[in-house]
Amino acid sequence: MTTSADSDHVGPVLVLVGSPGAGKTSVGKRVAQRLGVPFADTDALIEEAAGMPVADIFVVEGEESFRDREAATVARALEEHEGVLSLGGGAILRDETREHLSGHRVVWLRVSVSDAAARVGLNTARPLLLGNVRGTLGALLEQRTPLYEAVASDIVETSGRTLRQVVDAVTSILEPLPAAEGRDA
Repeated sequence: MTTSADSDHVGPVLVLVGSPGAGKTSVGKRVAQRLGVPFADTDALIEEAAGMPVADIFVVEGEESFRDREAATVARALEEHEGVLSLGGGAILRDETREHLSGHRVVWLRVSVSDAAARVGLNTARPLLLGNVRGTLGALLEQRTPLYEAVASDIVETSGRTLRQVVDAVTSILEPLPAAEGRDA
């Protein structure tokens, strides 16, 4: 999907943001596959560099240290990764990360609290969701929604949709239909 306008493009072709349970990793992997580009998830990059899961970083180092790692990882990935990039749900909390996202194609995968809760369940790998999952997700969404809106160039609703429907919606944003060439409209 390279066009002459993309030839000098640096950084990801697409950045996915959204709350836990929005489907950023699942959607991102499939969109990247369709586009024939690499996929990267910043949480996975952080885990690889730290040699431990995100949940353990929270326990061992604390959230602030994790957020420092996350901001640095996101900044680097926005410069170096040339495919689809999925950010952790809280990455947009940092001012510098929101600034780094400026000028990138950012799709907010919007999800309702009930759909997000059903998707994440009692996943202990998500340190901020331990305990009352639905209540915590509701609070996170309330806090983060204005930030997701601020960085998003596009919004795709994921609630009540299948993975394929969401992937189709995201892909259609990136691949606008060419003008009707020899087709009757």
